Amino acid sequence: MKILLTGKNGQLGWELARALLPLGQIAAFDHAGLDLADAAAIRRRIDAVHPDVIVNAAAYTAVDKAESEPELALAINAAAPGLLAEEAARRGALLIHYSTDYVYDGAKAAPYVEADPAHPLGVYGRSKLEGELAVEISGADHLIFRTSWVYAARGANFLRTILRLAAEREELRIVADQVGAPTWARLIAEATAHALRQAMQERDGGQFDSDVFHLAAAGETSWHGFASAIVDGREGLRVKQVTPITAAEYPLPAPRPANSRLNTDAFRARFGLALPDWRDCLSLCLEEIPQ
Repeated sequence: MKILLTGKNGQLGWELARALLPLGQIAAFDHAGLDLADAAAIRRRIDAVHPDVIVNAAAYTAVDKAESEPELALAINAAAPGLLAEEAARRGALLIHYSTDYVYDGAKAAPYVEADPAHPLGVYGRSKLEGELAVEISGADHLIFRTSWVYAARGANFLRTILRLAAEREELRIVADQVGAPTWARLIAEATAHALRQAMQERDGGQFDSDVFHLAAAGETSWHGFASAIVDGREGLRVKQVTPITAAEYPLPAPRPANSRLNTDAFRARFGLALPDWRDCLSLCLEEIPQ
C-alpha cells in the first residue's frame, strides 16, 4: 500500500509519518515538497506517487491571521482538500482528512455530535468546513476526522507555550470560559492508523462507508484547567499562580467557540477504540519534553 502524506513536519504529520509506517510505503511531504496552494503541484505529486491512500495532515492553522488572509486560508483548507479528493476519486484511492471543532459556534450546551449543524464563527472555521464539503461531494472514498485542541511534544502549540511562559513568569492569566478536550497528536495518529487498516479491509470487502467522525481525547476541561495541569505536571517552573480569566479579558482577532466538546461515540462504535482521558495523554507527552 502506498500512502501519500501531506504536512509531514507539522505536529500531527510528524506523528503520522511514524504511526503509519507499519501499513505501507509512505511518501511524506512538507510545504517545500508540496505546496497545497498550488493546484498543479498537487496533481504532479499524486501522479508521481500513485497513492492508494492520501492522508492530508497539512492545513492553514493560524486562526487569528486567517481573518486577514482569507484567500490563503481558503486555498489551503478548502480548495486543496477538494482537489486531493478529486484526485483520490479519479484513481480509486482513499482520502483521510482532518477538520476541527471550529466548524461549530460553541453555543450548544452539550458535546457536539457529527449531525449537529455547523456554524463557524471565523474564517479559519469556515475554511475547514468548506474543505469538508469539498471532500464529501468529490465522490472519493473518505474519512474526515474532526479533532480539537491539538498539542504535541514538538512544534508550536498551547502545551509548549505554557511551559515556556511558566518558566519565565510568576503568574499566568488563562481563559477559563472555553471548554474542550486537549488532544495529543500521537493519539490522533495512532487512532488514524487503526482506522485506516480497518477502512482498507472494509473496502476490500465492499463494506466501506465514507463519513465524518469526531476524534478527540475523553474528558473535558477549560484552557485554564489545561494550563494548570501542565504546570502541575512539571517541576522547577517559576510560575506560582495560574489565574482564570474570561475570553472577553483576552480579546483576539478571531472568535473561539465557548464549547469545543466533541462526542466521540460514533468513532468508538465504528472503529472499536476506547479513547483515553486527556490527562493520561498529557502525562505521557510531558515525559517526552526535556526539563
